[in-house]
Amino acid sequence: MRSYTGQLSDNQPIRRNLAEKQKQLRDLKETLATMKPHTSPSLRESVQRRIRELEVEIRAASREDKPATSERPQRQERPRRAPRRAHHAETFGE
Repeated sequence: MRSYTGQLSDNQPIRRNLAEKQKQLRDLKETLATMKPHTSPSLRESVQRRIRELEVEIRAASREDKPATSERPQRQERPRRAPRRAHHAETFGE
């Protein structure tokens, strides 16, 4: 099958947001903890390497986010309105 113009290749890294990275880190730590003693050393090493990479990325992302939150003006919270449902009883004959 041929690709079309502008199609993303499979040879690109998956872009994840901070929440997805944190979830992946938790999953990898759990995977590492549940590995059997006879698991291949190369597999164990690759999981540990990915855990270290994710920890660095998460630390870098949290450092970038902290200054931005202090510069942003605080948003004024308005009280939430009740939904309009006056016509509901008429429509359904209640």
